[in-house]
Amino acid sequence: MNVVFDVNIVLDLLLQRKEYYPEQERCLQLLIAEDVPLYFPVCALPTIEYVHLIELKRLQKAGSIKEDENIRQLSKEQLKVFFGQVIICASLGAHWDAIPFDHPDHEDALISLSASLLPGNTIIWTEDRVFKSLGDIPAGDHHLVKEELSNKESCVPFIDLAAQQQRMRTKLDKNIHTVLRHGKYIMGPEVNELEERLAAFACVKHCIGCASGTDALLMALMAMDVGPGHAIFTTPFTFIAAAEVISLLGATPIFVDIDPKTLNIDPDKLELAIKAVKTNASSIYPLPGKLKAESSKLKAKGIIPVDLFGLPCDYDRINAIAKEQGLFVIEDAAQGFGGEYKGKKTGSLTDIGCTSFFPAKPLGCYGDGGAVFTDDDATAEALCSIRVHGKGSHKYDNTLIGLNARLDTLQAAILNAKFDIFPQEIELRNQVASKYTALLAPCSTLYAPSVPEGYKSVWAQYSILSDKKAQIQASLKEKGIPTAVYYPKPLHLQTAFAYLGYKKGDMPVSEDCSKRIFSLPMHPYLEDREIERICRIIGNEISLTELTKPAESK
Repeated sequence: MNVVFDVNIVLDLLLQRKEYYPEQERCLQLLIAEDVPLYFPVCALPTIEYVHLIELKRLQKAGSIKEDENIRQLSKEQLKVFFGQVIICASLGAHWDAIPFDHPDHEDALISLSASLLPGNTIIWTEDRVFKSLGDIPAGDHHLVKEELSNKESCVPFIDLAAQQQRMRTKLDKNIHTVLRHGKYIMGPEVNELEERLAAFACVKHCIGCASGTDALLMALMAMDVGPGHAIFTTPFTFIAAAEVISLLGATPIFVDIDPKTLNIDPDKLELAIKAVKTNASSIYPLPGKLKAESSKLKAKGIIPVDLFGLPCDYDRINAIAKEQGLFVIEDAAQGFGGEYKGKKTGSLTDIGCTSFFPAKPLGCYGDGGAVFTDDDATAEALCSIRVHGKGSHKYDNTLIGLNARLDTLQAAILNAKFDIFPQEIELRNQVASKYTALLAPCSTLYAPSVPEGYKSVWAQYSILSDKKAQIQASLKEKGIPTAVYYPKPLHLQTAFAYLGYKKGDMPVSEDCSKRIFSLPMHPYLEDREIERICRIIGNEISLTELTKPAESK
């Protein structure tokens, strides 16, 4: 819910000029306590500045304000305090065609137009009994505002991008309009700014922005000269991108089952899988069935661990195995960017780190985007070339076979705005996860995720496992609470990889998890009372007599 102020409400609150001012003030405090986003249209700023000054002068003449008081300064101070609690919103010139030329009150129409562009449900707070609203946005006094507040939707968003956007709307608009003004839409200055900020955050020498998380992985493999005859080890319990890029280059994905506690690739099984490929012995570990005759020709080349749901993998073990076997490691931190492993940031934990800026990621843009991280200068040079068609010294000097995989300048501008609040959002995500974990702890039949000592998850998702998955999901859905399943079918059983010849039973942990896993709403702005409600529903469905008593709601 958003509340947009009409001019008269701001004046009433600042000047305390109406007999029902105490009710208005209580309504305002209630909105602030409920974290309702408060907006004021930029089109009405000149009006409120002018009228407020006039009203203060009138009060001074009437003796309510001292004669020697600097009225202009007083007006500025009062407006500054009030607008410190409010977001200034605007409509673009392109939207003004929606206002009929003969509309009876153009200021009302402009306020309505600004309100109509906000995400979510919006109400205009006004004491004007005949406010000339444009469209169907409700407008009314403090009674209507409180009524709308009490009737707020009980649905809980799975990921609340609207709440995030409201928090950074001013910076977001500014960054986007800066790009529109300078017009450098391809490899503009915002891309370099973002790369420098991300590299510093991840504590690596180089960050190379690119068009998607998939391109990041593909570029990394290309930089490592991966091709036909190479075996690349990865997890079957993730999104297809991690294995898809291997096949695109003609290499062979070798799937390695997951650890049942972390749901990340299991280092013990990884050792077995590498040994199986090197000795062509599927008795040691399941190999692609249809490639057994050819598997003796495969050369073990590299590993792509995936930081599933935001939790880093066990990189001490994985890197040690890779070093012993002469393999490279590419970290897929598409879900894990912002996490930490033993004091080091994700993206810096292997030879090359990759991430995605898909909108649902912890750090996401408003389209597709990605980045690659490395400390190696030669690798960084190759990655910069690959993302622009294998570019050499200039545009028409192509030294490599590459891709069109540049990060869009507008997306970089959006990410720069989001990155300002990213560290705080990581902490908020961890608070949400801790609340979930504490409330679900009494249920011994439910697997809730845990974070090993020395790790820090960024909680891209909060996923749990239960034999009553279908019942719990149905009960949550009935109460307006969405869930999602990551991932309903492991990659080794996907049709796209049928050519490999894996079969059911080859990856038992992944197969079991895919049947029992589902994810709960997770984002930095999930309120305690929403988490408590979700956990109560789950507790009732699995016949718990009592979950941990919920903490006092916000």
